[in-house]
Amino acid sequence: MKKLKRFVERIVEGMLTVSGMVTSVTILLIIIFLFKEGSGLFKSPVVEEGYQLFVNAKNPVNSLNSYEIKQIFDVEVDNWKSLGGADQEIKVFRFEEIFDLVPEEEMGENYALLPQKLGEVVKANPNIVAYLPTQYAPKNLEGVKMVEARKISLLDFFGGKEWMPTSKPSAQLGVLPLILGTLLVSLVAILIALPLGLGVAIYLSELAGEKARNYLKFTIELLAGIPSVVYGFFGLVVLVPIVQRVFHLDVGETAFTGSLILAIMALPTIITVSEDAMRNTPKALREGSLALGATKWQTTYRVVIPSSISGISAAVVLGIGRAIGETMAVLMVTGNAAILPPTLFQPVRTIPATIAAELGEAPAGGTHYQSLFLLGCILFVITMVISIIAEMISKKPQNNGL
Repeated sequence: MKKLKRFVERIVEGMLTVSGMVTSVTILLIIIFLFKEGSGLFKSPVVEEGYQLFVNAKNPVNSLNSYEIKQIFDVEVDNWKSLGGADQEIKVFRFEEIFDLVPEEEMGENYALLPQKLGEVVKANPNIVAYLPTQYAPKNLEGVKMVEARKISLLDFFGGKEWMPTSKPSAQLGVLPLILGTLLVSLVAILIALPLGLGVAIYLSELAGEKARNYLKFTIELLAGIPSVVYGFFGLVVLVPIVQRVFHLDVGETAFTGSLILAIMALPTIITVSEDAMRNTPKALREGSLALGATKWQTTYRVVIPSSISGISAAVVLGIGRAIGETMAVLMVTGNAAILPPTLFQPVRTIPATIAAELGEAPAGGTHYQSLFLLGCILFVITMVISIIAEMISKKPQNNGL
């Protein structure tokens, strides 16, 4: 009988070991896949795949970055001098314009003459920049020079101020507005949720009777179980009109509205962890404080709270992690404007909302697809740092406050 019991125990131990190994390997593979897909972005040229830029061979400009290309084609820069070239106006030429110069029937069925005709156009215009398909590019022709399209750099990605991944001929992949929008919404949410959550936790731990505590605990657990899309509907239908009316705004979908929703969603985490930390304060500390003549409130803020400060700090950090990773509710109430947030009462876009909104329409393997995976890498790093901080805080020895 003992042998059978020991045999069963070994089987269970083996199953648990295998389960742990499978889980660890799965997490590792997810991380590797995430970073592998994301890092491919920095090997991609700034010009749309399948196209190239050409200029006259006499033009001294040899390379352009993504922002310079956007400025040229948006006519924000209209002189080569500002890009290191001659003092002459920039003439933008797109592939389809060739048919205005040469009738399509002259090209032949396979458009065999296209590279030569395009080369003649570029050669005849010293101030031209031509955006042409690679298959019809006028390569190795006298008087024509291909502009080197630089690779997407770390500075382009992390320092860029515009997020327009579908912009042509060069996608703008500046992630700075998304990072700042994420941090703004999350930090303001914690500033709102922390005093409320801490107040409820103190009440549950120190003041509430058994019936009131059980009722409130059940309500808080129910609050934690509500799907985020339901919070989004609530924010869209209730909070958005209120914010718009109270602050006299053109639209109610703002960073502040997103912060309010995230504050509500972070409350259960902050309340539960903080209340558990307070209730774990040794009974002897409370009794010693009261025996020395302290009131119940003095005991709470001079003994209980200092004694549980590590747990409270961990609750705050976990609340921030909950807010940063939220997707649907924020996607529905923040306005989804990928711009640097000038104020708290302007639309913003967060990293999770961007991934959710755009991944379905991004061509697999393209720069847009890779940039979204890189956003996932950024989110992973942020949440990992938050988790490490929470773990370090929770392991700190607790001060008894005396």
